[in-house]
Amino acid sequence: MRSTILGFAAGAAFLQTRAALPAGWQVAVCFVLALALLLASRGAVRGAVAGTLAGFAWAAFAAHMALASELDKADEGRDIEVVGTVAKLPHDFGQGMRFQFAVERVLTPAADVPPTLALSWYRAEGDTVALRPGERWRLRLRLQRPHGNANPHGFDYEAWLLGQGIRATGYVRAAPTNKRLDEFVFSAGHLVERGRDLLRGRILALLPDQPYAGVIVALVVGDQRGIEQPDWDVFNRTGVSHLVAISGLHITMVAGLAALAVSWLWRRSFFTGAQLPLLLPAQKVAALGGALAALLYVLLAGYGVPAQRTLYMLAVVAFSLWLGRLTSVSHILCLALGLVVLLDPWAVLWAGFWLSFGAVGVILYAGLGRSNGTLRGWRASLLLAARTQYAVTLGLVPLTLLLFSQVSLVGPVANALAIPVVSFVVTPLALFGSLLPAPLAGPVLWCAHLALAGLAQVLDWLAALPLAVWSAPAPPPWLFALALLGTAWMLAPRGWPQRWAGAAAWLPLFLLQPVQPAPGRFSVTAFDVGQGMALLVETAQHRLLYDTGPRYAPGQDAGGRVILPYLRARGIRRLDLLVVSHSDLDHVGGAATVLAAMPVAGVSSSLGEGHPVVAAAARHMRCDAGQRWEWDGVVFEMLHPDPASYADAGLKANARSCTLRISAGGRALLLAGDIEAAQEAALLRADPERLRADVLLAPHHGSGTSSTPAFLAAVRPAIGVFQVGHRNRYRHPKQEVFERYAELSIARLRTDEAGAIRFEFGAQIDVREYRREHPRYWYGR
Repeated sequence: MRSTILGFAAGAAFLQTRAALPAGWQVAVCFVLALALLLASRGAVRGAVAGTLAGFAWAAFAAHMALASELDKADEGRDIEVVGTVAKLPHDFGQGMRFQFAVERVLTPAADVPPTLALSWYRAEGDTVALRPGERWRLRLRLQRPHGNANPHGFDYEAWLLGQGIRATGYVRAAPTNKRLDEFVFSAGHLVERGRDLLRGRILALLPDQPYAGVIVALVVGDQRGIEQPDWDVFNRTGVSHLVAISGLHITMVAGLAALAVSWLWRRSFFTGAQLPLLLPAQKVAALGGALAALLYVLLAGYGVPAQRTLYMLAVVAFSLWLGRLTSVSHILCLALGLVVLLDPWAVLWAGFWLSFGAVGVILYAGLGRSNGTLRGWRASLLLAARTQYAVTLGLVPLTLLLFSQVSLVGPVANALAIPVVSFVVTPLALFGSLLPAPLAGPVLWCAHLALAGLAQVLDWLAALPLAVWSAPAPPPWLFALALLGTAWMLAPRGWPQRWAGAAAWLPLFLLQPVQPAPGRFSVTAFDVGQGMALLVETAQHRLLYDTGPRYAPGQDAGGRVILPYLRARGIRRLDLLVVSHSDLDHVGGAATVLAAMPVAGVSSSLGEGHPVVAAAARHMRCDAGQRWEWDGVVFEMLHPDPASYADAGLKANARSCTLRISAGGRALLLAGDIEAAQEAALLRADPERLRADVLLAPHHGSGTSSTPAFLAAVRPAIGVFQVGHRNRYRHPKQEVFERYAELSIARLRTDEAGAIRFEFGAQIDVREYRREHPRYWYGR
């Protein structure tokens, strides 16, 4: 059975790497072959093969069903009136609310709308609209098909939407017809979500303006969206972010307490004298009570993968106890794995899935052949906890480096402190405080917050240590496999020879260095940041970041979402220069995040002296035409702005965009920022020959005020790159400008279609488009 379930998970995972789904008849053949293998004979190998075929077919079938409902392209960007309900817990992000909407009726004739939508409702000035789960609304919407940024090592928003069953996104349009039709529409799902909303509102009301109220909410109802990004940074650096979610440890604790309470009451027949244990053993009733308590808590948690895994394991244990056939822990873990993948084939795409099951697997493996010897009582428990923490810390190092390209060196100490505080003090107090009546709830929640705040001070100190985190490039598959082998050797049962020697297999993992261009060559990565600019330029020994993309929402920007994950995965720990072309938010939006997260030797920009980015820079210099430097045989020349332009207070920020030309080996790249026709003309008058480049970053995203025919004729690029957002409100690139590039035989690449684009400048120019190199069946669907 275990081999079949493991094969099932592997087959589902393999399907998620495919560029296209198999046809219906191919899915049916896989199902038939899997069934035939299972019926033909027993055996681990045949079971694994049958499971793989079944998992692949099941995931393909689920994907076909999920993709069957889609928004017609003709309905994108037009007003559509619908009636439906607020399906999930809404999130107030400051500028408005984000929520999932279950469509009941489409009022616009001939419009076909998917059943579940992800919507934003932006507040107008003075608007106080608030949404609650279960409400029925009539809304006017603007919708689009699922689309997200596509970058190496970045979050795949399109895959997440598919897993959530969301086949269109959009926003609410201001209209007099927008109105609430019903306060609450009864359904089991709405009832759970309304309960989560009530508990969240109660906690926030009793802990007004407290820094860790969002963490308390996360521990009670699983909504992590209220946790500030600086707090997440501390939790990640100290390796305790798993405790901020409703984890398996918390659910097991709640289930255990419920089981003890039910057992105690049942043995006493609820003080009725009914002799209930004679009708049904207390052990079975306790198992049922614990499983039901776990189910309730998991529903409140939002049904995440770690919570699902624990729930299914507890359910299997309860079922086995009920039948009197308690099975092995490895069987329980495999059954939980199979149920998670069966109910959510896309769970294998997320780090939480692998970390959750990996941690339990490591604990089981490391526990083989272990005993506490003669120790008993609290000493044995303490030794077991220490061994478990040791095993999990070592066992997850290769996986953590693969997924996040960093591992917390202070994690063991931080977890040794945080696990008992969060699991046995903060979480119980938070749960009791959220459920107790008003006179008692406030003090209990304040105690939970006080304990959490004290822990946070220690975590802040640990996170600030210079060696709190070790970073390394994401390892290739063979190196990851070697590290896993070494880990298994180190955690082998007692008696295994030279267990310490397994650490040697880790050395290549920790000593892995970033791939760099050869001297005299350079590479450029144009990130897919939506409507904005951000490019990383690399030479043999230096890195330059040109612009940092937009700010998406309070606490969320391209620096944190796109740029830093990429830099960490590449093993890039510092930047030699950050060039911020000008002050528009789609160029400077992520700068503060990047500056706070890693050392940046210097900043060059056209920003004013009082700008926050200038204040945060270790060293700042203005962009001035005529600046020139050379790194590793690669020449950098600043062509614009003219130094005299800084004296003109009436000049727009776009007009002072830092324009940088990079050249080596007869190849060149021109980064023009948001310059417009007047600045292009000035560059042509100054020195048209210096504009020549093989690749041009289209000025101002291809707006109608840039890319004049004379400018393009002087640059004569072979490739034009448009960094634009999907269906952006500015309609960049303008159609006439986009066609102008084609008329001049300039190849055109758009980040909203290609994803991140990487250029390798050498004797030839090698171009790689992320969506083409990393195709998935859900792209463009």
